[in-house]
Amino acid sequence: MIVRQSKAGRFSLLSSLILIYSLFVAPTHASLGDRLPEFRNCVSTCIERNCGRGDAVIPVHLRLLFWTCGSNCDHVCQHIITDQRVARDPPMLSPIVQYHGKWPFLRIMGVQEPCSVLFSLFNLLAHRRGMSQIKERIPTDYPLKIYYIWFGYVGMASWVFSMIFHTRDFNITEKLDYFAAGASVLYGLYYTPIRIFRLDKRKPPVKATLLRLWTLLCVLMYVAHVSYLTIWSWDYTYNMAANVTVGVVQNILWSFFSVKRYQKLKKPWAAWPGMIVAWIILAMSLELLDFAPVRGLLDAHSLWHLGTVGPTIWWYNFLIKDAQQETAGERLRA
Repeated sequence: MIVRQSKAGRFSLLSSLILIYSLFVAPTHASLGDRLPEFRNCVSTCIERNCGRGDAVIPVHLRLLFWTCGSNCDHVCQHIITDQRVARDPPMLSPIVQYHGKWPFLRIMGVQEPCSVLFSLFNLLAHRRGMSQIKERIPTDYPLKIYYIWFGYVGMASWVFSMIFHTRDFNITEKLDYFAAGASVLYGLYYTPIRIFRLDKRKPPVKATLLRLWTLLCVLMYVAHVSYLTIWSWDYTYNMAANVTVGVVQNILWSFFSVKRYQKLKKPWAAWPGMIVAWIILAMSLELLDFAPVRGLLDAHSLWHLGTVGPTIWWYNFLIKDAQQETAGERLRA
């Protein structure tokens, strides 16, 4: 027994070390810019001339965000080569190209994608404001209040990790961003049928059973999702497909609910979920454009982040009005 426990302990330690190593080794995304001879020559020359004394040659604020002399050379050379290609005469058809799977963004105080960080902050503040209103304006005894508060917490966490990832793109920050985003999308699907079908109610008793089963299913789906990406394959196509599928299902449910709710109440706010879904779909379409950043800052992905701020604020307003309507109705029936 002792020998087997010792082997298990060494295996566990080795597995942990491999996992930690995989998290901190940056992923490689091949792009056209990576293969340009002039870019490679620029980086090698920069490192040879400037990195003899290690990372001490770069400013402190860059080192605080884990920039190294080598990664700084890479960033600087991206812009040197981009400027040369833009200024070329005759002009090139596509002078601005991607490097390591990303556009060459202007760096501000060491932040890789400043607009995406700023717009992620706006989303974080929208969730914080909405959650504060949920706490203040929805009665404590409303059963769905706790689900809406957790919606705020999960949303805030996802945007915190988005800010971290867009500040510095490492393997670990990318994984945390993807896992948090997946949790946010799945939690949206989780509480949607709870509200629409009122699985939180104690009667009939079957609803309590359905709620437990639905909760277990969602937990298992998230664990399976993270496990697949971590252990089996870090598959971008699968991750996107999984998130889109979950998002589409909840959008369909809310659109159906919106129509039924409006037909019943004849109040404009009852139609808000359908309108918000339409807004989100339009905002998501920005991701399909994928154009080079305007002024080196504003790209399609950052605009997608900006496009979700309004719907988030609007959504919390709907949740509050819907809860107040439900509470008032229950008081009248009492």
